[in-house]
Amino acid sequence: MVQAQKIHNDGGPLILSYMDKGGKIAVQQVADGFGMSKTQLAETAGLARETLYRPARSRGTRAQNRLREMLEIISRVTDWAGGKEQAMAWYRAQPLPAFGGRTAESLVKDGKAAAVRDYLDHMALGGFA
Repeated sequence: MVQAQKIHNDGGPLILSYMDKGGKIAVQQVADGFGMSKTQLAETAGLARETLYRPARSRGTRAQNRLREMLEIISRVTDWAGGKEQAMAWYRAQPLPAFGGRTAESLVKDGKAAAVRDYLDHMALGGFA
């Protein structure tokens, strides 16, 4: 991977600031960190609302992977977006010309997070949209 992950204020990658001691993404920390309810976070990540309210499901592979993908993409754009809140706004609302105007959020929901990461790497290397 060419582009380094965004380093959070505490010196580590953004995603690490949302992990618990067991290496799982802590849902409530993510929701709090972005000023969202668990319901809003579930919608943003493309998960059923109930998933993030049930500990066994929120710690499951599907939920963890989707949250990880979302945080990785947000982490990549945080610097040039002007902060993590702005990066979240970009993730949710910015149409991406290379994907027919779809947002990063809609692409991740459709299982296309790798394509978004590749696109961001391409842009970081000076490519065009």
